[in-house]
Amino acid sequence: MPAILELPEVRQRVSPLSVEEYHRLGEVSERGRRTELIRGIVIEKMSKSPLHAAVAKRLYDLLLARLPAGWIVRREDPLTLKDSEPKPDIAVVWGTEAEFFHAHPSTAELVVEVAVSSAALDRENAALYAEAGVKEYWIVLGATREVEVYRQLEAGGYRETQIRSLDDLLACGSFPEVGFKVSDLFAETQRLG
Repeated sequence: MPAILELPEVRQRVSPLSVEEYHRLGEVSERGRRTELIRGIVIEKMSKSPLHAAVAKRLYDLLLARLPAGWIVRREDPLTLKDSEPKPDIAVVWGTEAEFFHAHPSTAELVVEVAVSSAALDRENAALYAEAGVKEYWIVLGATREVEVYRQLEAGGYRETQIRSLDDLLACGSFPEVGFKVSDLFAETQRLG
């Protein structure tokens, strides 16, 4: 099926959805799978491996314990953007839970995706998050046990990209108190892969 989308005559006939139309569809596809809207296209979410789930939970716990008051750590919850509604593994947003009873956040200070099998879509989404004003974006690479860090917003993109390895400190530019080693994400996960 994906190869068919590469044909120009098919691509011209794809009918993108607005965020409002996507909201009317509900949270699951007709096959009962969770979805997200990326650039007007409904994409089914991938199932999560044990490594993915363990690393995402560890990251959530590490961030939650270190963030200053007023910041919320959201896990697999939507961000409503101009033409998309991704559900990142982690998003750090300013506000209170009550502020999001009627609308999802439209940006975040930090967004993190955990990529165990394929990071291609997560890398593609860097531009999406930059356009929404997300100051920092991390992609946790389960296979290599590294983290790609995207920083310094500039003209709808990130000017700086770094790779952090196991012994490196992973710190968010907006929160100096939020810092830990990349190895903290993967401690005791060798047998989960």
